[in-house]
Amino acid sequence: MPYAFDMPICRTLRFIVGLCFVFTNFRLILGQDRLPTMPGYDQYTKMRTLIAGSVKRGELRGRWIQGGKAFLYTADGEKVLDVATLKIRAASDADSKDRPLTGQNRNVRRRRPDRGRQFAEVFSDDGKWKAFTKDRNAWISAADGKGEIQVTKDGSLSTRIKYATASWVYGEELNQVEAMGWSPDSTKLWFYRFDESKVPDYYVTLSETAVQNTLDVEAYPKAGAPNPQADVMVYDLASRHTVAIDARDGRPFDEGLGHYVYGLRWSNDGKELFFHRTNRWQNVMEFCAANATTGKVRVVIRESNPNGWTDNTPERHYLDEHADISKAPNFRGKMLWISERNGFRNIYLANLDGSSVKPITQHRFEVSSIAKVDLSKNLLFYMAHDGDNPYKLQLHRVNLDGTGEARLTDTALSHNVDISPDNEHLIDIADAADMPPVTRLLDRNGKILLEMARSDMSKFQELALERTERLVFKAADGKTDLYGYIQKPSNFDPSRKYPVIVDIYGGPESGMGRERFSTPNPVTEFGFIVATFEGRGTSGRGRAFKDEMYLKLGRTEIDDEAAGVRALAQKPYVDAPKVGINGVSYGGYSSAMCLLRYPEVFAAASASSSVTDWRNYDTIYTERYMRTPEVNKEGYDAGACMTYAEKMQGRLLLYYGTADNNVHPSNTLQLVRALQRAGKGLEVQVGPDQGHSGVNWFRMMEFFIERLVMGK
Repeated sequence: MPYAFDMPICRTLRFIVGLCFVFTNFRLILGQDRLPTMPGYDQYTKMRTLIAGSVKRGELRGRWIQGGKAFLYTADGEKVLDVATLKIRAASDADSKDRPLTGQNRNVRRRRPDRGRQFAEVFSDDGKWKAFTKDRNAWISAADGKGEIQVTKDGSLSTRIKYATASWVYGEELNQVEAMGWSPDSTKLWFYRFDESKVPDYYVTLSETAVQNTLDVEAYPKAGAPNPQADVMVYDLASRHTVAIDARDGRPFDEGLGHYVYGLRWSNDGKELFFHRTNRWQNVMEFCAANATTGKVRVVIRESNPNGWTDNTPERHYLDEHADISKAPNFRGKMLWISERNGFRNIYLANLDGSSVKPITQHRFEVSSIAKVDLSKNLLFYMAHDGDNPYKLQLHRVNLDGTGEARLTDTALSHNVDISPDNEHLIDIADAADMPPVTRLLDRNGKILLEMARSDMSKFQELALERTERLVFKAADGKTDLYGYIQKPSNFDPSRKYPVIVDIYGGPESGMGRERFSTPNPVTEFGFIVATFEGRGTSGRGRAFKDEMYLKLGRTEIDDEAAGVRALAQKPYVDAPKVGINGVSYGGYSSAMCLLRYPEVFAAASASSSVTDWRNYDTIYTERYMRTPEVNKEGYDAGACMTYAEKMQGRLLLYYGTADNNVHPSNTLQLVRALQRAGKGLEVQVGPDQGHSGVNWFRMMEFFIERLVMGK
C-alpha cells in the first residue's frame, strides 16, 4: 500500500499543503470555518511561520569538483572549499562549469506515468526506434513515428489480453513503471503480455459532481482472488521473431515461482534479460537471467523466509557497469547484492553466473544502502543502522573481500555523507532528533578536519521552542525496546497537562528510516503534544523485528502504538484521557484500529482513505503479509475494523475520496454500516471526485480541538 505522504519524512509536506490551503483560501476559511474561533488558533497563527523560519540549518549541499580536490556549495552565494588548504573562497565561472559529462537519453524526458501505470513508449539507445503500446498491443516504429510495425495482434479488451503495459497492481505494489525495454544494442525489445481474463473487475464512479458521471473499470485482484498472469516476450528486430521467456520453468501459472515476474532489465551485453520472480505468498524470491534468444531461464540468487516475506527487490549493483571495471577485471560478471539471509540486511558479492554468493558484511544490525563502490581500490562504502539508536545512520568502509571493516562516523549523530571521487575526504551532514544539522569535512578515516557550517538556533531559542524529545519504551511484548518522538508547544509548561495527537502510518516495512532534526510541528501551538512511535514491523531493525507483524496486520503494530501512548502517559504533563490519533491510507487503518481496539487508551481518531478489512485490498500487498483469507481466516477476521465496532467508545472521523481506485470507498462504507448497526455515532467527510487522499486539515483540527480540548 505505498502512499508517499504517509511516510514520516513527508509529514512536513502534508503540513505545507495545509498552509497552502490556508493562504489561498483565507477569506473563505474566515467566513465559513470554525477553526479561527477555537482555542489555540491565535497562537497557532502567530507561531506557524515563525517556527518554519526559526532555524538557519547548517546543511551545505553541493558537489565535488577538480576530481575531489575541492567542494562547490551554496551558502550566501557559491563558494569553494579547497580540501588541501581548508580555505574557502568565492566560486569562479570555471568552478561552476566543472561538471561530469552526461549523455542524452530521450527516455529521460518521458513524463512519469500515473500511479499504478507504466510508460506508454520507450526509445532505443541508438535513438532510431520507438516501442509503444496501442490498442492493447505492442508496436514498433522509427523514432519519428514512421513505419509502424505491429508486433502482437491478439491483445484486445474482449479477450482481456494486453501487451507492452502491465496490470494496475504491478505498478502500484511492485513499482513496475516499465512494461517494455530495448536491449543495449537496440536490436531486441522485451515486453509484457498480461492475461487478466480471470481477474474480477472493480468499478469506481468518476465525475460525481458533474451532471452525468462516468465509470472507471479496473482489473483489481483482491486478496484470495485470481491474479493477472504476466508473461515476458522478446522481439528480435532483424528476424521479426518473438520468443517467450520461460519465467515459470514450464510450470502452470498457479504453481510456485513465476507467479509474479517483475524488475526486468537487460544485461550489460544484451544477451540476457534479468528479472525477479516470486511465488504468490512472496516468501521465496529468485533473481533470474533469461537467454534472450532461446527464452531459457537460469537462477542467479534465491532468497527465502519461512517465517515472513522476502525483500521483493533487493538493492544490487552490477559491477560490470562501473567506470573503473577495466582496472579491476576480476570483478567482471559480479554484482553486489543486499540480502537478509542472516536475519539482517548485509552486503554480498555474487557471481552473475549463479556460482557463488559470498558475504562482505555479516553484521547483526541493518545495512541501509550502498554509498559508493571503488573497484580500482577494492573499496566499498555503505550506510548502516548502528548509531547509539537504530535510527542513526553511520558510514562504513570495507574492502570488497570483507576485510578492513571500519565505521567512519560519530554514533551520537545520524549522517548523510558525500564521498569525494578519490575517497580521501567526506562531506558529512550530521544531526539528531534534538541536535540541529552541522556540516563538516572529514578525512578518509572519519577525522574532523573542518566544521563548515553549524545551524543557527538563535531564533529558535528566542521563540522558546522545544526540541524534539526521544522516548524509549517497551513494546507490547514487554521486552523489545521501541522508540518514539515527542514535540511540545513553545509555551510549554511542565506543570500543565496537555492532550496528545499521535501521527501514524504503521504499516509493515515503513518507518522513519533515519532520525533527523526537525522544528516542532506547528499543531503543537494549539496546545497539543504531538507524538510518533516506531513499532514492531517497521524497517531498520532486522527481519525478526519485521516478521512480528506476519499474518497479524492490525494487531502487533496497534498493540505497540497503545504501548507507546501508555509510556507517554507516564509523563506528568500528558493528559492521558485525551489522546487522539491521525493517519492516511495504512495510517487511516491504524488510526481506526487504535480507537476500536484500545478504547481505554485513545479518545479520538481521524482515519482517511483506510483499508478496513484486508479482504478489500489487492493481492500483492495483502497476501505478502497475510497470505490468503482461505489459509488465514483468523488473521483476516482479527485485522478487520468491523470486528470491533461494538467496542467503540471514543469519537471517530472517517474520510474517503469518491474516486479512490486504490483503497476503494467500500472500505469506509463497510465500517460506517457496522458502526451504525452497533448504534455508534461517527463523523464522515467525503472528497467528491478525489482519489487516495486525506481529510481537509482544518476540518481535522476542528475535530480534535472539539473532542480533546473543548470536550464536546
